[in-house]
Order: sequence, then structure tokens, then C-alpha cells
Amino acid sequence: MQVLIMASQLILGISILVILHEFGHYLAARAFGIKVEKFYLFFDAWGFKLFSFKHKETEWGIGWLPLGGYVKIAGMIDESMDKDQMALPAQPWEFRSKPAWQRLIVMIGGVLVNIITGIVIFAMLSYSYGEKYTVNSSLKNGIVPSELAQSYGFQTGDRLVSVDGDTIVRFEDALKIGHILSDGVQYKVLRNNQEVTVSIPADFAEKLGSAKAEFFMPRMHFFVAELTPGYPAEKAGLQVNDQILKVDTVTVQFFDEFKQAIQARKGQLTTFQISRGNQVVDLNIEIDNNGMIGFKPDSKDFEYETIDYGFFESFPIGFNRAVETIDAQIKGWGKIFNGDIAVNKAVQGPIGIAKFYGGEWIWSRFWLFTALISLGLAFMNILPIPALDGGHVIFLLIEMIIGKPLSEKFLEKAQLIGMIILLTLMVLIFGNDLIGLFIN
Repeated sequence: MQVLIMASQLILGISILVILHEFGHYLAARAFGIKVEKFYLFFDAWGFKLFSFKHKETEWGIGWLPLGGYVKIAGMIDESMDKDQMALPAQPWEFRSKPAWQRLIVMIGGVLVNIITGIVIFAMLSYSYGEKYTVNSSLKNGIVPSELAQSYGFQTGDRLVSVDGDTIVRFEDALKIGHILSDGVQYKVLRNNQEVTVSIPADFAEKLGSAKAEFFMPRMHFFVAELTPGYPAEKAGLQVNDQILKVDTVTVQFFDEFKQAIQARKGQLTTFQISRGNQVVDLNIEIDNNGMIGFKPDSKDFEYETIDYGFFESFPIGFNRAVETIDAQIKGWGKIFNGDIAVNKAVQGPIGIAKFYGGEWIWSRFWLFTALISLGLAFMNILPIPALDGGHVIFLLIEMIIGKPLSEKFLEKAQLIGMIILLTLMVLIFGNDLIGLFIN
């Protein structure tokens, strides 16, 4: 069922974004009187399609190959490679008959719509849910670093002060993507009442992406907030609001101490000392082979703040989040080209993207990831690769500089090379996805 939910969210999210992207091209083309022959969600490869109808001059439809979508603009060299049409004299309603500046607007129309979509979704999420964050100063017991964080110099109990000179007010900002992708990130922490600097190397992003645990978590006292049905804790009689005091003979004050204690006793029947109301009781609970007993913890240690935004206030927030996302993508690709991040670690295919959506349909998360993907599509489409919008934009800019169009033969060859590059990338991305299924 979880796989079905993930796949459904992926298909819905991508379909929305593809339709909006292609609609951007369509609107710009029609605004300049350019004929749009086809508008398809998914590709009708080899002439096969699931559904289509004709309205005025455009054929609207759904193809069978779910690898995006397209609009076929008359008189334009695109993935259809319609040489017969291009061999005929140019008509006033064709793409090639229009001034270069109009053709440029048509080509960037899809990217602009994807950017606007990301901004609007971020804005509406801010308006609907506000922004809830953990007050960093309320983390009186500091953090619990993962093995990766410990290897860089973090220690249990460190209290975060700043990152790259920015004071950390919200705990969640300590691992903002912009900081993760920066070169030579520096954290300042309080350790035994002394300020200590922890430096992070350039390969931080790749190693963080491969890590099996959060980089660091707040250190917290804990109680039982929710029991997992069918797990040992429920069967043994553990109850909501119980506080675990001891695991065997080991006193556990913080949740990280508790996890260490049960990991050391995997597969063993163990006595747990429990504080329940005004009583202290002992429960014998069998720890499973993964070091789990089955409950969700919570804590009363932290303070939370929620910022509510009015409708118009939310749009600057959406714009800023979109800018941060695009900036992170630029930094990420810079690290890929520098060799700091391997391509197979950074680029996700359909399976990887579906995992981000998750196996539970939560609308706030669905729209969040749809906004991120929308901005990702905008960035990818504007890359200067022939067959992508960015490739067409580069050729049009060259035409505007030299004062004459590039030859149709050159554009056809460039389009073919671009399609080969894209198909190769698709094979690599799908292969990476499939390998990930077996490795992870």
C-alpha cells in the first residue's frame, strides 16, 4: 500500500508540474500568434496515446510513456524532428517566422511558470500552516551527534551557537541546505562553558546524504508518547506517559542513553524500571533483533514558536524560500562539477523522488516536495543542453548577438545530440535508482 501511495503522489505531482510547464510555453506561443499543434501530458511515442481530442488548431491528449510531456509548436525544431514541415516555406504563424525576442519568451515560458509555481506553493504553505520551529536556546542539554558529526568534532552535550557567523535562533536552521552545500562550513558550539569551533570539510553534503542517521539531534529527557501496535513494548504492558528510568541496571536519563542501552541488549528479555504516575514498576520487555521495543518518544524539554502569516505576507516568504532552493541547486551542481559530490549520490530518478513523498499521504508534505521539484525542473530545463529549453535559449541569444539565425542543419544536429545526452542521462538515473533499491 505504501508503494502505491508513493507512486500515486509522484504521478500526480509530476503531472501537475509538466502540465503547468508546457502551459507556460503554450500561453507565450499563443500570445504571439504562433500555432500550437499538440499539447500532451506524457509522450505519444510511435503514435500511441491513451486519450486525445482536437480543439480549434491544437490536439490535446495523454500519451502512454510517462517521461514528461510536450507542446509541438509549429515551425520549431524540437524533439519531433519534423523535417517535412521545416522543408516548406515559413508561414507567418510559425515559430521560425517570429522575431528572436518573441521566440526567446516562448522558450523561457515553461521555466518561468515552474518558478512561479514553486513560489505560490511555498507561499500558500506558509499562509496555511505558518512556520513552527524549535527555539535553539531551549536546548539546555545540547545535541546528540551522529557518528558522522562526531568524526568532524561534535560531542554529546554541545550547544549550538552559530553557523558561518549566523546566530542559530531556530534549531532547524542549523542544517539549512545553504549551509550544507557551502565550502568550509564552521559551527561554533558551547562546550563546558567554552566556545569551540567545529569545521566541516567540502565533502560534507555527500557524506550527509549517505548517512543513515540525522547529523545531530536535540538531547532530551523523554516519555512514552505513542505505542506501536504489536511490538514488544505494547505486549509487555508499557503505557503512554510512562517514563523509563532504567534498562537492566543502567540508569537512563536521556533518550540517547536509552537507545545505547537497548542496542547493547538486542534480542534479550530485559527488565525495565518504569515511572508511572506516583509508582515505580518493573516490566520485562523483549528487545527485538534490531534493538527496538516499539514506542514513539516525546519530551517537554523544548520551547516551540509558530509564526503565522497573512495572505499577502506569505508571498515574500514564498519568494525567499524559492530563492534559497535555487541557490542550493546552483551550489549543489557546483560541487558535482568540482567532484565534491558524486553524480549518483546527488541525482534522483522517479524511485528516489517517490521515496521523498513517503508512504503516507500528507498534503502539506506533498505540496512541499512538489514545490521543490517544480524549482528543480526549472533549474534543469534552463541548463544549456540542446533539446532542453536552456539549449534553445542559448541559440537564440547567439542569434540576437550575431544578427542572423543559426542554420537549420546545425539546429537539427544540436537537437539530436541533446536528445542522445538526455537519453543517456535518463538511463544512468534509472539505473542508479534500481541499484539503490538493492543496496539500500
